[in-house]
Amino acid sequence: MSENEEKNNGSALFDIQSLASEVGVDEVVLTEMAKAGVFYGHKKSRKDPQFDEYIYGLRNGVAIIDLVKTIKAIDIVAGFIKSSLAEKKTFMIVGTQAASRNAVIKLSEALGNAPYVVNRWIGGLITNFGIVGKRIDYFKKRKLDLEQGKFEGYTKKEKLLISREVEKMGILFTGLENFTKIPDIMFVIDPSLKGHSTAVHEATLHKMKLVGIIDNDDNPGQMTYFIPANDHSKASVEWVINALVDKIKS
Repeated sequence: MSENEEKNNGSALFDIQSLASEVGVDEVVLTEMAKAGVFYGHKKSRKDPQFDEYIYGLRNGVAIIDLVKTIKAIDIVAGFIKSSLAEKKTFMIVGTQAASRNAVIKLSEALGNAPYVVNRWIGGLITNFGIVGKRIDYFKKRKLDLEQGKFEGYTKKEKLLISREVEKMGILFTGLENFTKIPDIMFVIDPSLKGHSTAVHEATLHKMKLVGIIDNDDNPGQMTYFIPANDHSKASVEWVINALVDKIKS
């Protein structure tokens, strides 16, 4: 289902007023979540059995995520993040879907410009930190030198090659400028996504805590804390991250 269809049909799946009254949740918030499609999971055939308790029901074979549990989870995750920041713990945010890019950058800023990955996960980013870290340092130096005009004495061809080199490295390393040590916590949007599973595996090997947004095709058991929600829609991911950031700042 497209994002526009989610926005148009979202509230039709719930009696928002009755649900809000029954569980004591703000009706306006539930309506916003429904319009953003936060409750849309994947087809039942793709579900992870451990996610069942976060499912409100099924509609046309598609899992409908329990929005009340999503709201409670946002509070829990925000509390964990705030206490972790108070303890000077460090974060890395991973979200390589186009739908996640803006949300990842916003969360990074809220966490003190934490390093993030929005293009693709570099294999060994955590497990081979010493080697990859040197490449990131090289990228930062070349980029800075280029910005400061330190290659003005070079030929046009040489400057073009350097510019292309920085551009290619930027695809890999943009967002990792502050990646100076292995973080304590990884926040990942859709941990089962190809590439993200490698990130999760590396984080687990280094005993990093895993937090993030997961859908019904993800395994809750591998997460320290998580927010059950539609993790493949721009509107949904941005709604969840906006709500989370507001809680963190409050």
